[in-house]
Amino acid sequence: MILPKERDPRFITLRRGGSLTDATHHLLAEWAATCAEHVLYLFEQANPDDKRPRQAIELTRAWINGEITMKQAHQAAFAANAAAKGLPDSARFAALAAGQAVAVAHVAAHELGAAAYAIKAVRASVDETEKEEIGSRECQWQRDQLSDTIRELVLDDQSQRNHLCWSVFNC
Repeated sequence: MILPKERDPRFITLRRGGSLTDATHHLLAEWAATCAEHVLYLFEQANPDDKRPRQAIELTRAWINGEITMKQAHQAAFAANAAAKGLPDSARFAALAAGQAVAVAHVAAHELGAAAYAIKAVRASVDETEKEEIGSRECQWQRDQLSDTIRELVLDDQSQRNHLCWSVFNC
């Protein structure tokens, strides 16, 4: 489980009693989609005919633009997660990253799930001796994609939830 037992109010929308603005929520979703999209090729190499993870990433951006509802985004998360079943780890984790990205619409704290699964995907795609190096490079690449608006929030979230996210944010 990558979500904490107690939810951080910084990841709960103002409408639900937290401090998360819509603008920041959208930035978290965009960053999560970018992380998932960066490793999507690992899924598409293994299963090029299954479009569910790519559609999940597209629907993340559609949600950001107000083109679909949170419920539709949530349903896309289930579809992307289902696409992961039975695949090699690198492809499976890439699909799960896409599912986590679109799930940000429903629960903003899924932003780290997309990033963590993306790191796990690249780590699973290489030999054991390369896992640490490629995982660190992916983690740093993700951090380079953070906008100034959400950088401190995400980095703090990584430090607090790293133990729940397989310690992949030690980069």
